[in-house]
Amino acid sequence: MGLESYKPYIAMIIVQCIIAGLAFFSRAAMTRGMNPHVFVVYRQALATLVVAPLAFFLESDKSAPLSYVLLCKIFFVSLFGVTLSMNLYTSALKYASATVATATINTAPVITLIMAVSLRMENISMKQWHGIAKVLGSLVGVSGAMVFTFVTGRPLYSSIQKGISEPSTKHSPRGDWIKGSLLMLSVNTTWSLWLIMQGPIVKQYPAKLRLIALQSFFSCIQSAILAVSMERNILAWKLGWNINLVSVVYCVSFWPHPLL
Repeated sequence: MGLESYKPYIAMIIVQCIIAGLAFFSRAAMTRGMNPHVFVVYRQALATLVVAPLAFFLESDKSAPLSYVLLCKIFFVSLFGVTLSMNLYTSALKYASATVATATINTAPVITLIMAVSLRMENISMKQWHGIAKVLGSLVGVSGAMVFTFVTGRPLYSSIQKGISEPSTKHSPRGDWIKGSLLMLSVNTTWSLWLIMQGPIVKQYPAKLRLIALQSFFSCIQSAILAVSMERNILAWKLGWNINLVSVVYCVSFWPHPLL
């Protein structure tokens, strides 16, 4: 087997590393005090500025009529599948670690499969090997996510042993851990719903880059309204030359998709 046959596996490893980086940098911004809703606004605004020119130049020859009804569908898909999911995701990172955030992504295919089967968009035959593989793969993915969620060990480094006192917190570390994990589960549920809704939308509007640009734009407006209602302090919107700016740029540069 030559190097050509390994390209799909290498690509998947690179994608997983990028996703891990998304969780790491987003978590770093949250721990530095950045408001999660403001983070989403900046990310979606920058994503729109990046994807919109690409869609204009690369899909200028594609015929994709955009009706008022279809535009409303894209708006609501953006609201429930992108805006809600991303705001829940960044809120979850205030409580859960980047490791938990990355691990619980494994539940998304399982939830998507359950939704697809429930809506009769997909069938599972336990008499065929691929049906058994889907069920076993789902069980393994959920089991791994549950282990990361509920099994915690001792910290590798104890600040108490170094003579540094631990700050008191309102919530216990384990309570925050479970809260963040449950929020991540809700994120994956809304993400799975978004994936299900994407099918009919893509058939009606095959210009994928333009579709991503529209969803990013709608999500930016929706998230801005949510952020303004949740955060009234103008200083929370300030971006400096720090990890907050790096996190926003990284998320858009390496993953300009409107979700994760």
